[in-house]
Amino acid sequence: MKTLSVLIGAAALFGGVQLFHGGTGESVAEEAAPPDTYRLVANGDEGGCAIKRGATVSDGLSLLTVAPNCRRLMPGIERAKFWREQEDGTVAFSVNGVDPIVTFAVADGDGFESYAPALPLLSLAAAGDPSTDD
Repeated sequence: MKTLSVLIGAAALFGGVQLFHGGTGESVAEEAAPPDTYRLVANGDEGGCAIKRGATVSDGLSLLTVAPNCRRLMPGIERAKFWREQEDGTVAFSVNGVDPIVTFAVADGDGFESYAPALPLLSLAAAGDPSTDD
């Protein structure tokens, strides 16, 4: 009788794990995680630079690493240290976590497009997206 109880318990545990992982062996939480490496491009130019979203500091605020060569796309953006995501999906880069250097709205499809300041128009897409590769 003990053996039967153990077998039923093991089957239930295995079934629950498979249900949580969707049967693929990957966690649902991992699939929903946003990308952390992006490519920044100005006005549709061929050149771009790397942006990396780092660890979460607080709700909606994460550390940010901007490649030094991003300066050629928008002078001053290389000083940004924080990524702030608002409830409406907009994203702002700032030096201090509060005052934005540049603000992005969700673009059609994947990624973001800048709206403040008005120029230069910047697009931000997850690295590895075929539409952003050189």
